[in-house]
Formats: sequence, C-alpha cells, structure tokens
Amino acid sequence: MQRSLRLSAQPLLKQVVRGFSSNSEKIVASVLFERLPVVIPKIDPVVYAFQEFSFRWQQQYRRMYPDELLDKSNSRGKGDYHIDYVPAPRITEADKKNDKKSLQRALDRRLYLLLYGSTYGSPTGNPVWHFPEKVYESEETLRKCAESALESVVGDLSHTYFVGNAPMGHMVVQATENLADFSSFKRFFFKSQVIATNKFNINKCEDFVWVTKDEVLEYFPEQAEFLNKMIIS
Repeated sequence: MQRSLRLSAQPLLKQVVRGFSSNSEKIVASVLFERLPVVIPKIDPVVYAFQEFSFRWQQQYRRMYPDELLDKSNSRGKGDYHIDYVPAPRITEADKKNDKKSLQRALDRRLYLLLYGSTYGSPTGNPVWHFPEKVYESEETLRKCAESALESVVGDLSHTYFVGNAPMGHMVVQATENLADFSSFKRFFFKSQVIATNKFNINKCEDFVWVTKDEVLEYFPEQAEFLNKMIIS
C-alpha cells in the first residue's frame, strides 16, 4: 500500500455473515496462504542449556537396572535391518541462492505467499505487493470469496486447507486523494495452509515470492504493527 492510505485494523474477529455491511462500501477477501515449518526450529541456546542442566540433574536420581537387562537392550537394532539415521540438511540450495520463489527455503520457518500486480485499491492501478484477494460479489459466504481468490492464483485447492470459516482479522482502507476512484473499503483476512506439496503454478500476477513473517513486514512497513499482531509464527 502507498503511504497515503490510512488504515485502521482489528487483529481478531468472531464471525462474518452475509449482509455484514450496512452501506455500499466494498468488501475484499484476502488470503494469508502459509507453508508450515518442515523441520523443527533450532533450540534457543538458553533453552538448550536448561534442558542439559535438567538432564544431568535427573541422572543423579535415575533408577539403576541390572547389567544383564542393559546388555539385552543395547543388543537391539544391530541386525541386518538396522539403518543409520542421517538428518536432512537445514540449509537448501534455495537458501544459498536466496530463491524466494521456492518453497524449499527457510524450512524451519513459516512462509507466506505474496503477489505483485494490480489489485483493488492500488493507487492509479499501479502494481503493488499484496496477498491473494478478491472483491466480494455474489458468493454464498465471505470464505467462498476467499477460496475463489486463492483458486484463481494456484489453480487448484486440492493442496490447500482453509483454517476455519471466520476471518482472522480485518482492516479498513480509507479513501484519499490518491484513491479518488475508490471509496473506503474493508479487507478481511482468511488463513489457508499448504498441504502435501512443495510447488505451485502461480498465475495471474507479474511476480510472486514466498517469504517469512519478518520479510512480510518489510514489504508492508506501514501495516507492520497490524500484521505483526495478526500473523502468529
């Protein structure tokens, strides 16, 4: 959004039903499309130190078992079926190349889809970075509108999961001199998650990126406070 937009936002909503608008202002459904972490995040050094201390403390009072019982336990897993575990690397080629079009980056973080192109409310129709979205028209519910917005981008919702029927937050965009062709409108955010895939064929935009929460805030500096409260990661 341009700096001329005045935003008032509420991070949480209870429920939105048809007929929720008392005037003629537009309603826009946006989708926060996220990929959940693929690997367990690294443990904070302070937490690791506490866990190490707790383990050593508990070892002082551990139960002692007979040697013959321990010998049987140690002999397990040494047959032909034994497989050595080798952890997958945390740093991928996409990380090394800083390839933000790939879902194979920042595996221990949540990633969010951003699109670059023209969208409702962008000043003079110029392309801007935004979440997948659609103006509410005649859909049965606002969630159906959000599903349609995401489907128009990824082409198929078989690898997506919408979390709940109610939006996770909303903001009000006020009309200014740079938005002379638009009246004020409300943007409602729905959450959807990537399921069982690591690649989408993104359409209907000039560019796209998969970014972490911190990177999302860099794309929307004026909305950073609102997005920081709404996005939990």
